[in-house]
Amino acid sequence: MAVLGIDWGERRIGLAVSDPDGVIATPIGAVLSTGRKKDIAAIRAIVLERAVDEIVVGLPIHMDGRRGEAAEAATRFAADLAKALSLPVETLDERWTTAEADRALREGGRSGRKKRKQAIDSMAAAILLRTYLALRENRKEAR
Repeated sequence: MAVLGIDWGERRIGLAVSDPDGVIATPIGAVLSTGRKKDIAAIRAIVLERAVDEIVVGLPIHMDGRRGEAAEAATRFAADLAKALSLPVETLDERWTTAEADRALREGGRSGRKKRKQAIDSMAAAILLRTYLALRENRKEAR
C-alpha cells in the first residue's frame, strides 16, 4: 500500500511517496501552489499514477506545541484532500523536517541556497513520510 507524504506550504507543496510495501520514502518533487482546486487536481494525478492508498500531511506546529495559522491551514488542506480523493488522510507533526532536509541537502553536496530550496520541500516530505511509516510499523508491532 503506497503512502503519499505532503509537506504543504502556501507557495510549494513538497511530495514524497512510499514503495508499495510502505517501507521506503522517496522524494518525488514539489508542485507550485496555484489554488486549492488545482493543487488537489495535481495531487489526484499523482495519487492515480503512483497507486496511493493513504496520505499524510505535515502539520507545522510551533516549537512550544501551539497550533498556529499554518497548522490550521494544513489541517483544512488535509480535510479537503480526504473529501476530494476519498482516501484516508492523516496529519503528523512536522517540526524540524525542513531544517533536517536542509542539513541533509547541504551535507549531500547541494551547494547554494537556491539549489537546496528547490529540493527542500520534497526532502521534508520524505522525512515526514519516513517518520509516519516508522510510527505505523511500530503500531502494527504493538498489536
